[in-house]
Amino acid sequence: MQVHNINQQNSILNTFLSEIRNIHVQNDAMRFRRNIERIGEILGYEMSKSLDYKVTTVETPLGKCNVNLLENDIVLCSILRAGVPLHNGLLNYFDKAENAFISAYRHHKDNPESFEIIVEYLACPDLEGKTLILADPMLATGQSMVATFEALKPFGTPKEIHLASVIGAQEGVDFVTNYFDDDTHLWIAAVDPALNSKGYIIPGLGDAGDLAFGEKLQH
Repeated sequence: MQVHNINQQNSILNTFLSEIRNIHVQNDAMRFRRNIERIGEILGYEMSKSLDYKVTTVETPLGKCNVNLLENDIVLCSILRAGVPLHNGLLNYFDKAENAFISAYRHHKDNPESFEIIVEYLACPDLEGKTLILADPMLATGQSMVATFEALKPFGTPKEIHLASVIGAQEGVDFVTNYFDDDTHLWIAAVDPALNSKGYIIPGLGDAGDLAFGEKLQH
């Protein structure tokens, strides 16, 4: 898999990352969601450079010009609920994309430090021959991303696969790298060094879903 760590080059992305991490800023849920959305736009822009284009003639009031326009048939799939702001950011740039949504969450059994990924809800169009973008803001262990892709397999075989995340742990990056084919791309805004015993990214930012939409009841 090809990993594109956008944070390796300084840009305005640093500002958005610092604010979603900062405990004095991230408690503003509206700003947190907007910053995740803006990071999604940056990831989408960088990703767009690797996609396919065709020459299209556009008529202006004064003549005609040729423009290279995107020709990929894109399906954007996000993991609920934390993935919604990231989905919106990507959709701002890939506005003609079809959309899929999946509910995947950590189910803790007897041991709070171990869990399995449960998929309960899935809505998806046909994926055959299309460009699939899997969006999940936090790439911690990588298990949610893999479970999502496994759940999507009955909907067809994509022509190409792109993963989009805001912050990942190196362990999660390694996990998806070993799972997906070499021609898969991961677009990520930052990679942190470690996970804690509960599978949260360190230093990370906490629970992205709770910060965006409020704390949830555990079950």
